[in-house]
Amino acid sequence: MTTITRNLPWFIRDTGTSIIGTECYTSLVENLDIQDVECLKYSLSKALGIGIVVGGSVMKLPQLLLILRGRSARGLSLSAYILETLAYGINLSYSFRNMFPFSTYGENLFLTVQNILITFLIIFYTPSLRHARRRRNAQLSYALLGLLVGILIVCYSSMPILAFLQLSTLPLSLTSKVPQIRQNYRFQSTGQLSAFAVGSQVVGCLARLFTTATEVGDWLVSAGFALALVLNGVLGVQLWIYWGKDVDERSDDYEIDGTAENARANAASYAPWQTQSFYRVGTPPLPASGGNIRRGTRKGAVDMV
Repeated sequence: MTTITRNLPWFIRDTGTSIIGTECYTSLVENLDIQDVECLKYSLSKALGIGIVVGGSVMKLPQLLLILRGRSARGLSLSAYILETLAYGINLSYSFRNMFPFSTYGENLFLTVQNILITFLIIFYTPSLRHARRRRNAQLSYALLGLLVGILIVCYSSMPILAFLQLSTLPLSLTSKVPQIRQNYRFQSTGQLSAFAVGSQVVGCLARLFTTATEVGDWLVSAGFALALVLNGVLGVQLWIYWGKDVDERSDDYEIDGTAENARANAASYAPWQTQSFYRVGTPPLPASGGNIRRGTRKGAVDMV
């Protein structure tokens, strides 16, 4: 068997050595030494990392298709996606500037791009802005400006500042998931939240804990994945509990400035009879007591006689 593995085509040999290194390729492939635990762990980590990067490139596509197909982003929290996108961008920049292997963080590049698109779609399909084109365009412009400023800050920050930003991804991860968890609990529905995306994030966090411990050894990155695993697990439980339940379009709670809650409060306190437009033109409001009407009618009859 070793005669075959030592004479594999050059493109297989070059690909293998570029992924797991010459030492591990020689040990595991050419010599078939399956007792080399360190190379086995390293090769498994590389395989998981490449799989996560490939999976991350399509992880949020089902969510994008759900929004576009339904022309609605109900059940999705705008603040949650903004904070999650910021956390992805910081982790991407931190890992790139520290020259970590691309297989340990590459999915963050694709997830950042996909999250940016989802964030713009949430703003575009917000019910309170759907018929207010000028206000909606203003919100989209603010989001684009914030995106550009964030990219400049993350890309040109010094390493100490970038390390502090990476540490800040821990509370960012917490605050990015809490609004979505709270919204799901409030409406007893997950709306347009994609089960595929949440499930993929749970599996990806588990795999990333292993690959980070094996190849990077950075506790900041590991802590971020551990916290994300717990919060994505909560979202997964909510998807299971609220599966099949839907929320009415009018009860969406992802408006940018809380206009939906104000509208509902005004509607609840509105009494049409308290306005003059309730009465017909030329008809005076009814008096408070019906007895006055009868007495007034009798008096009018006597005067006519």
